[in-house]
Amino acid sequence: MSAPAPKRENIFVNLILSIVIPVLILSKLSDWLGAKQALLLALAFPLGYGIYDAAQRRRFNFIAALGFLSTLATGGFSLMRLEPLWFAVKEAAVPAIIGLMVIVSQWTKRPLVRTFLLNDEIINLPRINAALDERGKRADFDRLLNSSSWWLASSFAMSSVLNFALARYLITEMPETPAFNAQYGKMLAWSWPVIVVPSMGVMIFVLWRLIKGLRSITGLQLEEILQMKEEAKSSASKESPPDGRA
Repeated sequence: MSAPAPKRENIFVNLILSIVIPVLILSKLSDWLGAKQALLLALAFPLGYGIYDAAQRRRFNFIAALGFLSTLATGGFSLMRLEPLWFAVKEAAVPAIIGLMVIVSQWTKRPLVRTFLLNDEIINLPRINAALDERGKRADFDRLLNSSSWWLASSFAMSSVLNFALARYLITEMPETPAFNAQYGKMLAWSWPVIVVPSMGVMIFVLWRLIKGLRSITGLQLEEILQMKEEAKSSASKESPPDGRA
């Protein structure tokens, strides 16, 4: 009997606990709780969510681990009262490390590009593998993955630059002050429109490029490459009568 699949992450809950609640605490409670206490309380939410999510998924996640360490570093840097520059370096380091690992992992048995782009809940990997073996296109597939790795790494490089620039622009006060907390909260709030949205745009382009390449080398159609649940197929057939009438 196979083990149950790990639960999917709830993106809405992630946003609430990792960004919305910390931003509200940093911007509204710093004067009341004190700068240090407010920052530690704000950081407790993403840390707690990270631990809970890891326990629910029962699977080590390299990216989640980096995020966990980044949050710990924010608290540690604040307690050590480091200069604002170091917070910018820390913000830039996380995506830079991920991008570097994407490149390095090309020469391992488990390239990270597979983790990011070849999700077996979205991509029909058994059908793709069968088509690659049937056509003898495994080498072409490996080249496609390698080029996708470089494109993917470029999205993290862009995120690293944007992280550094945003942190340097917004964080100018020393830690353990209400002003620092307000600036850090503003950086969290702006990280989505300034950093995440452009990075996701590049990620979507890389995924589109990968699927286009897969169609070319496997001869499969889009609906054959994408994972189609049997329940969705049967419900679609029930909702669409053969004669086309509603």
